[in-house]
Amino acid sequence: MQITVFQQLEHKFRQAFNQLGIAASVAVVLQESGKPEFGDYQVNGAMAAAKQLKLNPRELAVKIIAAVDCGAMIAKLEIAGPGFINVTLANDYLAQTLADDILVVRNSETKTVVVDYSAPNLAKEMHVGHLRSTVIGDALVRIFEYMGDTVYRRNHVGDWGTQFGMLTAYLVEIKQTQNEHAIELSDLEDFYRKAKIRFDEDADFANRAREFVVKLQAGDAQVLALWQQFVQVSLGHCQEIYTRLNTRLTPADVVGESFYNNLLAPMVKLLVEKGLAIDSAGAKCVFLSEDDLGSKEETPFIIQKKDGGYLYATTDIAAVHDRVQRLHANRLVYVIDSRQALHMKQLFVVAKKAELANSNTLMEHAAFGTMMGEDGKPFKTRTGGTVKLIELIDEAIERAEAMVVERNPEWSASEIKQLAQTLAISSLKYADLSKNRLSDYVFSFDKMLSFEGNTAPYLLYAYTRILSIFKKADLSPVDFPPTLIDIQEDAEHRLALQISKFAERLKQAARENYPHYLCGYIYELAGLFMKFYESCPILRSDVESSTKASRLALAALSAQTLQTSLSLLGIPVVERM
Repeated sequence: MQITVFQQLEHKFRQAFNQLGIAASVAVVLQESGKPEFGDYQVNGAMAAAKQLKLNPRELAVKIIAAVDCGAMIAKLEIAGPGFINVTLANDYLAQTLADDILVVRNSETKTVVVDYSAPNLAKEMHVGHLRSTVIGDALVRIFEYMGDTVYRRNHVGDWGTQFGMLTAYLVEIKQTQNEHAIELSDLEDFYRKAKIRFDEDADFANRAREFVVKLQAGDAQVLALWQQFVQVSLGHCQEIYTRLNTRLTPADVVGESFYNNLLAPMVKLLVEKGLAIDSAGAKCVFLSEDDLGSKEETPFIIQKKDGGYLYATTDIAAVHDRVQRLHANRLVYVIDSRQALHMKQLFVVAKKAELANSNTLMEHAAFGTMMGEDGKPFKTRTGGTVKLIELIDEAIERAEAMVVERNPEWSASEIKQLAQTLAISSLKYADLSKNRLSDYVFSFDKMLSFEGNTAPYLLYAYTRILSIFKKADLSPVDFPPTLIDIQEDAEHRLALQISKFAERLKQAARENYPHYLCGYIYELAGLFMKFYESCPILRSDVESSTKASRLALAALSAQTLQTSLSLLGIPVVERM
């Protein structure tokens, strides 16, 4: 379905506006109805158009209704208030829409997209701060791919710089075998802490660490081998988490800071030659104006320190160059903490000014807020330390398992474990994805694992409820295609209308990088299905066979829509709960 219901309606009213001589600059202002009893959609553009034409808004609304080509799409148009036009879609049109591959959504113009997300620092284990970037980025990747874009996943890990001189020097100092090195590296936090103590307390060790940085950057074979060992162990920790979170990130998606090392000097040279970067107290900086940034910011974009060292900014510039010139990307999406807003804004401006990114290259910061504890402060351990992501996952599974045992004590141990893992991971992800990514949100195990409200357990349960209808009748959903749907009742109409909005909501989520639009959509879908099920009997003996088939088809499509939507969020459905 390439043209959404919303777009079709908007086009019809635009044609009516044109016919009445209403300027193209006056928007139709079509929106979904807040109150179903007043229709499915509402057009609010008559008020603005009336001012332009110097007419009474209600009188103009009458003219607009007369000019609209309703065709088979619109069952009813009504005027409300000072000139609002309420729109009710025809049941036959909705039924035909659902029968027409409603879940097939493809961009009319596909893009090559690079999504930059997760990006842990390999000197330490992943912590809860990496959860949001990882799950939001993964959902966006799934959505873009589903809609036909060519997508490159980029895990821009921190695997280069001064700290790695310290870590490789410490690996040499402990003078153990390769196997024992691996044992020592099994706890990255402890290893980093010990190396940092040595660096801070022993000047000789600190000097050796700095020498190792020089050797590392110069490509010394021995130091590179030690660095590679450390990187491999670190990435192993990360990949375990990515696998447990059911993300699409793989080792092949890791393109760390080290990858861009050979591009750093050429990027600095290019910016200097273009007159963008200038010397400032020995460093090379790009100074941007208020017009460039849209705000008054005094902080320069530093691309090289006075000692010749490079910074994150330099690496990010090199990454833009690589992604646009080598991968031919025309959309770059960075799923990065909102606290990096100024850096990202500066990066985008510099990349455009230096013509590293084309004029038509979309560069977007999909910023996100902070995960907060129930005390309203950034999520920490009881002792105030950083919560390791692996420990958060383990606790979620433990709590989910206790919940499953309580609900299904007769289940086998393997069945309990399998559902607990799915529930825990799905709940962790959905609790994050269902929130506006720009907002801080309070993390709560109790709320995310609840079967009430906009949660993963509620939606997974809704899916199993639909399947249970077919199991009870010993039927299969695949035997009831959407072509059998015949809408007669109001509850059927409302459910069908919601399913018809799938394409619009998906395109909106992709366009604005907001997965929570899809979450809100399926939460409303699940609620409307429950209302449909309560008011429209399906398996009762007095229901006519054609009505029964239609309602089973509507139920099957509801389940399929839930399953498709959840999969785009990285959440698998379950057969029973």
